[in-house]
Amino acid sequence: MCRNIFVLLLLLTSCNFPATRSPTSPPAVPRPAGQMTETPVTEARSPSIPEREKYTLETSIDYDLHTVNVQETILYPNHTGRSLDKLVLAVAPNLWPKCFVLNGLSADNIPVLDFSLNAHRLEVPLPASHPLAPDSVATISLSYKLNLPFLDQAHSLRARIFGYGDIQMNLVNWYPYIVPWSNGDWVIHEPWSHGEYLVYPAADFEVNLRYTDPDNQPVTAASGFAESDGESIHYTLSEGRAFAISASRDFLVSSTRVGDVTVYSYYLPIYQQAGLAALNASAQALQIFSQKFGPYPHKTLSMVMADFKDSMEFSGLYFHSRSFYDLYDGRPDDYLTFVAVHETGHQWWFDQVANDQALEPWLDESLTTYSESIFYETLYPDLLPLWWSKRIDFFEPKGYIDIPVYEGQNDETYKNTVYFNGAHFLQDLRERIGDETFLVFLQDYYLQGQGRIMTANDFFRILDGHADVDYSDIVRAYFKNR
Repeated sequence: MCRNIFVLLLLLTSCNFPATRSPTSPPAVPRPAGQMTETPVTEARSPSIPEREKYTLETSIDYDLHTVNVQETILYPNHTGRSLDKLVLAVAPNLWPKCFVLNGLSADNIPVLDFSLNAHRLEVPLPASHPLAPDSVATISLSYKLNLPFLDQAHSLRARIFGYGDIQMNLVNWYPYIVPWSNGDWVIHEPWSHGEYLVYPAADFEVNLRYTDPDNQPVTAASGFAESDGESIHYTLSEGRAFAISASRDFLVSSTRVGDVTVYSYYLPIYQQAGLAALNASAQALQIFSQKFGPYPHKTLSMVMADFKDSMEFSGLYFHSRSFYDLYDGRPDDYLTFVAVHETGHQWWFDQVANDQALEPWLDESLTTYSESIFYETLYPDLLPLWWSKRIDFFEPKGYIDIPVYEGQNDETYKNTVYFNGAHFLQDLRERIGDETFLVFLQDYYLQGQGRIMTANDFFRILDGHADVDYSDIVRAYFKNR
């Protein structure tokens, strides 16, 4: 495995969204789970039309005042197949009072004054005389300030990631982005007390970051590959979903190499042993999943010890709860390793192959949880039965796995169903169709889904192309809507 770990001093920061609704009153679900589709990528596109959106973020952070100033430019290629009279953006920071201050907005260099910003939905109208034609590009420019919220974990129903705390500042879901277009509408959901609600298109990112106090700046973890010119840090990320930044003046960082990928681990000094163990587990998982599913596409992968109660994935970066570092006992069958492997798996089943995490969360969470078993059967086969008993069956998982996050259950029952019973579905499916067919199916699903937003229909369409046995009874046992 990978060695040559070195330790240096580093720094970090924090961001998330509030639970704005009660789980007893779910929002109206706009369409049944499994019905989201994307416009297929065609072979005949003009080479002058970019395949993906591109985000350029000129970012200035005042670490001590907890403010961020951003000049953002979005290049949006219209691949919807129809003319658009408006664009819809998700603005998660606007869910906090006085957090998001919009100072300027323009479309193709024309100021936009008649926009609508309600909660986290920003509608940008385009001139009636000049709608965005199919296979043409719009340029959206925004100037805004973020007054970051405090990470108040004690009074939150869920992990608070976005904002600042005693040891770190995190920027997650911090920039407005154009939401996907599907079935004649924009896909933007309501936040909930558990699970995820945002759906991300694949995009390219350039983030130029500087601190207002360069002589006392924190060390920074970020989704992209970093290059510094001495005054600012330039990050690039190609074909990612969500660009995250974290910074702190209290962290150490260790790193190792897996092929051409550098893996980083950020942690408090008192957690050095656990920080190195998390690094090792994530590096091993990256190597295994690259072999089993398909190559990891980015240059870096960072894990950040987080001062909140859960772990969370973003593109090329994930947060790992401090509670797992507290529980680390030196063994590879503990939750520090379980969850490090899980969040690493999300780089395949979230970052590269995306889905509607609000309406079809099983597509990424079941696959990612089951990927943990593939890690253990590959590296620690003697521990695989213990993984099933400790990680999965201890919670007595049950229920249909194709539930949206809004169906009234709490976080515990949601995970037991979608994560843990979802792992049982994939194991039953694997036993029915055979190990070789199952692995080839996962590789094909990854290949066809890379850069796309996949659905249950896509999953079973690709599966049917490989399976030559009947598995309908398994589907009936685990799915309510198929």
